[in-house]
Amino acid sequence: MKRWLTIVLMVLPLLSFAHQDTIYHTPDTTSGEEYKYYVDLTRQPDAVKAVWLGAIFPGAGQMYNRSYWKLPIVYGAFMGCGYAVGWTNNRCTNYKNAYIDLYADIEAGTVTEDPSKSYIAVIPDGYSLSSVGGASTWMNTLKNQQSVWRRYRDYSILATVVVYALTLIDAYVDAQLFDYDISPDLSLNVEPQIYYDLQHRHSAELKFAIQF
Repeated sequence: MKRWLTIVLMVLPLLSFAHQDTIYHTPDTTSGEEYKYYVDLTRQPDAVKAVWLGAIFPGAGQMYNRSYWKLPIVYGAFMGCGYAVGWTNNRCTNYKNAYIDLYADIEAGTVTEDPSKSYIAVIPDGYSLSSVGGASTWMNTLKNQQSVWRRYRDYSILATVVVYALTLIDAYVDAQLFDYDISPDLSLNVEPQIYYDLQHRHSAELKFAIQF
């Protein structure tokens, strides 16, 4: 918790600096105050700055573009990926430790059914070491499970990198399309037209015009 609080405190000044170009002041003649401050919400975001902010702190690019509704999606995706990485890594570590302990006990000839042993703790409920094929068979199973969960952990890390890249792409595209006109007044007109060239020759044509 302290780590996240420290990160937030470090990012807040950065976001304030990013929005400095949106704050203006004008004389306020009605209230008698010398200046009146306001924020220009029509300011065109800088796409490069949005990417840099998002690279330093995920989600900062969306905040800079004022796309606040995307923040739950961004942080929800990162939380899901973080949970997946942690869970799969714990499973991989448990099977790795169980494999190492079982190998050591086999070499020492001290294999037991003691529940405190790591290789016994990972056996499914209702099963014993003998019911899963014995120490040698279970050691091979632990090795395979370790590989499986390592692969799942790597997939989770890759998913996290993909989510990170998508947040940067979204911040860049959102900034570039900030003032893109999406007016519903879009029409297609088809009409005949007579075309004259430099030699005063004419020809009939069909004209397509998109109005937006």
